[in-house]
Amino acid sequence: MEITVVGAGVSGLTTGIRLLEEGWGVKIMTEDVSPNTVSDVAAAWWYPFLVEPIEKTNRWASETFDELLRLKNVEGVECITLRKGREYLDEICEPPGWSLGLPYFRILDEDEIVGEYKFGWEMEAPVIEMNSYMPWLLNKFKKLGGTLELQKFDSIKDVSGDLIVNCSGLGAREFCSDEKVIPVRGQVIYIKQDPGFGRFDQQPETLTYTIPRRDFTVLGGTAQKGDWDETVRHKDTEYILSKCEALWPELDRNKIIGVAVGLRPSRDELRLEKEIISNKIIIHNYGHGGAGVTLSWGCADEVVRLLKINT
Repeated sequence: MEITVVGAGVSGLTTGIRLLEEGWGVKIMTEDVSPNTVSDVAAAWWYPFLVEPIEKTNRWASETFDELLRLKNVEGVECITLRKGREYLDEICEPPGWSLGLPYFRILDEDEIVGEYKFGWEMEAPVIEMNSYMPWLLNKFKKLGGTLELQKFDSIKDVSGDLIVNCSGLGAREFCSDEKVIPVRGQVIYIKQDPGFGRFDQQPETLTYTIPRRDFTVLGGTAQKGDWDETVRHKDTEYILSKCEALWPELDRNKIIGVAVGLRPSRDELRLEKEIISNKIIIHNYGHGGAGVTLSWGCADEVVRLLKINT
């Protein structure tokens, strides 16, 4: 039995791989492939961001964390590395639920808090170099026997097959008439300078991050809801740099090597559920917001579970 997966971003590829590993035939149908997907420009530090409901996403994030470590340590995927990062907050709070499953997590000492922040923690998590990881996923998908076809659909009803997995991301707004899906614009800067450890303020209103990778460091960011503009804005570049310099005073603007923009596929709640349309079984898997990579393997495993129940 062949399953059709719509979309070849990180969610579509990981889902396709999991289905192939379970013995299904899989065809991905997509308008764009790497390097032309929003996943390719993701900053991609493992961190649940802009996604609900947390009682489910915390579990899917934890499952993904474990799989990313397995890929790094067992399969030797070099574009996945472990780096430490510090999260700074305006108020003292309980650590997030997902922190309980991390191998390394600690509350910062008072003298480690920067600026006007009041609280924070340090954690170690995977950093994924998406310009290498996306081609690796696509290659693994094909090696397992998956096929890929470039095609654009106006509606989910136009997709052939009795079993369809909808990983259309932001396209779901038109593809399945889901007006709850909106873009959250993210602009990032690439710089050839290593900050040693990541620095983060993950509140959408003040979103700031420095994510160190082997090739360069990713600086961010913006979280502009409902903004479809994919062009680079100089004012946003300046805004990002000023925020990052507050957390990382040693930042050297002369070492900037690029700027990019991506539109996160946000939704009030991630949609991962079954629907019957024209006698076809549809499993929806979209609306991951800023946590597509963070939730990718956990959501792929959930798709498998739903299909096993319904086939």
